[in-house]
Amino acid sequence: MRPSSILTVGFVLLCGLATSQAAIAAPSPTPTASAPVTPTPTPTGTQDNNDPPDEVKAPPVSTLAAPSLQMPFPCNQSWTGNSSNSSAHRSYELDWNRGNTADADRGDTVVAAAAGTVVISSHQGSVNGFGNLVKIDHGGGWTTFYAHLTVRSVAVGAKVTQGQKIGTVGNTSKPGNNISPHLHFELRQGSSYPSNLRKAAFNGKTFGYPNQTLTSKNKCGGGGTPTNPHTAQSVCGSGFKVINSAALGTAGNVYLLYNSANGNNCVATIKKTNLGKATATSAYLEVKGKPRTTDSGSFTYYAGPVKAAAADKCVKWGGKIGSSAHDSAFEHCS
Repeated sequence: MRPSSILTVGFVLLCGLATSQAAIAAPSPTPTASAPVTPTPTPTGTQDNNDPPDEVKAPPVSTLAAPSLQMPFPCNQSWTGNSSNSSAHRSYELDWNRGNTADADRGDTVVAAAAGTVVISSHQGSVNGFGNLVKIDHGGGWTTFYAHLTVRSVAVGAKVTQGQKIGTVGNTSKPGNNISPHLHFELRQGSSYPSNLRKAAFNGKTFGYPNQTLTSKNKCGGGGTPTNPHTAQSVCGSGFKVINSAALGTAGNVYLLYNSANGNNCVATIKKTNLGKATATSAYLEVKGKPRTTDSGSFTYYAGPVKAAAADKCVKWGGKIGSSAHDSAFEHCS
C-alpha cells in the first residue's frame, strides 16, 4: 500500500497540471485603456456656420489669379475699415463705416468689389450672423462676402460688373444679434473657413490692417458717371415721401418730404456734381410761426435732414448748392 503522503503529492501534481493547461487554453484579455477617448462633440446648432453652401454653381474659369478689387462703395466715397473691432472677427474680416453716428450709414449703396457671379443672395436666418448676404464668385476659387445688408439688389446666378450696386448697408443678422449698421466684407480663396480668409487689396494696395480709411476708386476711371448713393428718402428716413422738389441748376435738387404717420416734414438737398468733394450745400425748413431751421456747411453728398412737426401748418423750405438756390413761399398748409 502506497503511503498517503505520496497520494497527496500526486493529487497536487495532477491538479497543477490541469490548471496549467486551462491557463494555456484561455485567451488573454484585451487590455483596457487607461483613460476613455472623448469623442468629437456633435454640433448643438449654436455654433455659426460661416461657410454656407453656394446656392448656384459659378461657371469655371481658367485664371487662378486674385481678383483686382476696388472698394465695395461708389467712387470717391471715404470709408473706414476695421478688422479688430469685433470679437467675432477671424483674421482679415473687415467692418466698414463712415458716419459719425451709429445709424448714419444705413441705406448707403454697396457695390461689387470685382466682377463675378452671384452664388448666394439670401437672408441666412439662424445659420450664422451674416443676415442678408451676397456672395460673389470671381473665379479661381476667389470669392467676396457682403453681409448685414438692408436690401439685396442682385439675384442668385446674376453676372455683376465691378462697381455695380448689389445692396445697401444695414444691420440684419441672426435673431437676437443686435448690431449697428455697417458692411461686413470678406475676401476668401478656396474653402475651410477661417483658413481661407485672405488680405484684401484695393486699387492695387493691400489694406492697412487692422484699420485704415480709404477713398473708393470703384468705377471712377471711365467706368461710368458717378451717381449719388443717397436719396432724399434715405436721408430723411423711413416713412417719408417726397411731396415737392426743385432743381438747383445742374448741381442737384432740394426735396420736401412728409411723413403722414407722425405729421413731420423733412428737407434734404442732394448733390449731383462734385460728389465726394466737400462743397457749400444747405437745406432749411420753416414752419409758419416758428424759427427757421437750417443745415448748412461743406458737404460731400447732401445737406439735411432738416425735420419739423408741421401737420396742417404752412411751411417754407429750400436749399442751396454753390450759387444755385431755391426758396419757397409758405405752402403745403394742409
